[in-house]
Amino acid sequence: MTQTQERSRTFTWSDPAAAAAHLGRRSGLELMRAMIAGELAAPPIMHLVDMSRMEAEEGRVAVELLPQEFHYNPLGTVHGGVLSTLLDTAAACAVHTTLPPGVGYTSLDLNVKFLRPVTVDTGTLRCEGTVLQRGRRTALAEARLTDPADRLVAHATSTCLIFPLP
Repeated sequence: MTQTQERSRTFTWSDPAAAAAHLGRRSGLELMRAMIAGELAAPPIMHLVDMSRMEAEEGRVAVELLPQEFHYNPLGTVHGGVLSTLLDTAAACAVHTTLPPGVGYTSLDLNVKFLRPVTVDTGTLRCEGTVLQRGRRTALAEARLTDPADRLVAHATSTCLIFPLP
């Protein structure tokens, strides 16, 4: 029987209800910029996955991730769910930046294509989401995940439902 060296990880987050209370009162771009500036807490998923360096402008969001061992699947590569989370975040948040106060959204689908394996040796990944088309009820966005050599690692498209907030 072989023994493995145990590793551990802890993280903290702020109450997500505090940031959610601002929904409907500010535009999506204003909310994104407030999170980036530290005026509003980032959502817990960003701490759980360890995303960093978010950028936002209307119709575009970028986020970064440095792959870590705790992202690994049993094959010794970063789990596709982690990469999908990055892609979903960038695509959906890009849609969010186009919404006025009082309007919300939710993801209807996420179609992902994995093109390259990712390990801790890959280096910092950059995921950029852009809105391709936005209507009254739905929006279509894409996200591109690239490695430090600007090679495409994964690609996704997402449809989001747009609706008035109560």
